[in-house]
Amino acid sequence: MHGCSIRALWILNLQDTVVFSRRFPVVEKRWRLACQREKEHPEDSENGGCVKPLLPTDPELASAFAERKRREGSARGYGIRLSHSTQDSDSWIDDPITRHIIMLHINREEENEYTLWPLVLHIKGVFYILVLPLVEPQQYKSYMRMCRRSDCGNAGGVVDGLSSLLLNLPCITGACVVAQTLGDIITGDLADPEVVTSSSPSVGGLLDSLTGSIGMSGISARAKPALAPVVALTTSGASLVGAVMSDAPRSTSRPIDKDVLRSFISASMPFGTPLDLNFTNIAAIRANGFSSADPPLADLKQPAWKPYLYKGKQRILFAIHEVVNAAMYDRDEISDAISISGQVNCRAELEGLPDVSLPLTGLKSANVEVLSFHHCAQVSEHGVDKQAFMFSPPLGNFVLIRYTASCSLDPPVKGFYQLSMVSEDEGAFLFKLRLMEGYKAPLSMEFCTITMPFPRRRVSSFDGNPSIGTVAMTEHSVEWKIIISGRGITGKSIEATFPGTIKFFPRTSSKVSTLNRMVTGRTVDEDSDVDQDGPNNMANIEEHLMEVMNKDLQAAELEEPFCWQAYNYAKVSFKILGGTLSRVSIDPKSVRIYPTVKAPVEFSTQTISGDYILWNTLGRCPSAVYPKLQ
Repeated sequence: MHGCSIRALWILNLQDTVVFSRRFPVVEKRWRLACQREKEHPEDSENGGCVKPLLPTDPELASAFAERKRREGSARGYGIRLSHSTQDSDSWIDDPITRHIIMLHINREEENEYTLWPLVLHIKGVFYILVLPLVEPQQYKSYMRMCRRSDCGNAGGVVDGLSSLLLNLPCITGACVVAQTLGDIITGDLADPEVVTSSSPSVGGLLDSLTGSIGMSGISARAKPALAPVVALTTSGASLVGAVMSDAPRSTSRPIDKDVLRSFISASMPFGTPLDLNFTNIAAIRANGFSSADPPLADLKQPAWKPYLYKGKQRILFAIHEVVNAAMYDRDEISDAISISGQVNCRAELEGLPDVSLPLTGLKSANVEVLSFHHCAQVSEHGVDKQAFMFSPPLGNFVLIRYTASCSLDPPVKGFYQLSMVSEDEGAFLFKLRLMEGYKAPLSMEFCTITMPFPRRRVSSFDGNPSIGTVAMTEHSVEWKIIISGRGITGKSIEATFPGTIKFFPRTSSKVSTLNRMVTGRTVDEDSDVDQDGPNNMANIEEHLMEVMNKDLQAAELEEPFCWQAYNYAKVSFKILGGTLSRVSIDPKSVRIYPTVKAPVEFSTQTISGDYILWNTLGRCPSAVYPKLQ
């Protein structure tokens, strides 16, 4: 990753204890030299603060992180300036990106306080991953000046805000990838993007829509050698996955396998510079090594992301998968928010080290707003309506392109949801939906499910008959399966209604304790597993909740917007085959391979999945409570 070097990284658990850390002395030496050069030109020190070539110890960093959680309200914070925000804090910047790019104040008894910035924060499972990339002292000082300005933030229309500064720092992107990869390793989430070769349904259902996969592939031809990325590590590596995956978010986590992390870091980012963060490649090299039967090419430089060369029948496979992100309010005063995030998955089974060129056209008509490429790609032509690029494909399946686009069509599922609490333990609800209106063949909806979650209450029973589909109940939700996988609809639209009532078990004081921060105004971090409520306090909260239920509806904090006391939303999940909403497509005839080889280009699947929200039209919604989020 060009332009990215890592000074240090830390992994903390929910108890704010550092369970793993790694510092890179070579990169830190570069930081110290840059700080020394900056001292020779101290004219900006008064405005930007003093730059110190220091790294905290693990206890110092853990203490600073815990203090930031207390100051900002949670691990991520709000990302917007509130009444209690102070200068020299992330929330003072008034930019939501500070939920992911944070600053820590380090206190030392023998020295003055200093700050660490930029720290990339990634939360995965029961762990916090913090990655500190190398930046220039002047960029650090620019951020410190923002922390003292009164007119910063995107809301104020400032051009030279934090987002503008981060755009000029490629190390931020690299640090985000490092943090995400480490999180995937410690939680065992290491699945490659899938590419299928047939149009027949795969596993489908809610699994595909939640994981964002393209389906379970029937491809048997794998690049040599055969890889077993998790199993081929060690017994300790397997135990790592099992240990982490078995931990509940509020349980005490077991120690992570530090040997697995050390081995991966040493191989993927030697001396603090990320080279290849593909865990499959690293695990394959460690498990299989290199044999004399696969000598490196003498006339070509083999990239790090392709440690082994493919041998066999040649072909290129593409698949496009889009996810519809939407918040449907069904209100005149609040506009529905709809966007599309998509990715082009690729599998290039090509011998040698060929280059593949591919033009993307029609971007303007497809309403593409953001476009990013795999690090193996080089973009040679930029334009509003066209992007031409060339890439040297790695082994196996990989995400070639990611993009976001606006939706020119109505969402595949639209309508409204209403829920009114007629008493403390009973509510009446109504769904009225339209599916696939305006969508024609070959688009086919494979399944559609509506879920009413009630994370704060236990469901005792429900009564109601939907016009189509089946209904099931769990302890904390009601699930309406409108279209069951395998019984999809093609070329037609349907209407679906579901009126009914739902009853909950009576509240207990132990259940009410989790709502204390919403009704008392106290800042209690939801990531903490410490119960801070006493019996008397819980009784007062329950009395206050009964009063609130009959009067006004209280919103949750931004960190957990869906856990509303008012049960304010329903969740829509669906999957559509046969096309895309953004009209992004790849013409197989336009793909060129250099040097020229006879390799068929196949466009395997196009899928759309949805995982969005229907807000209760009778309750309050985030846009009404927090207008800055619009």
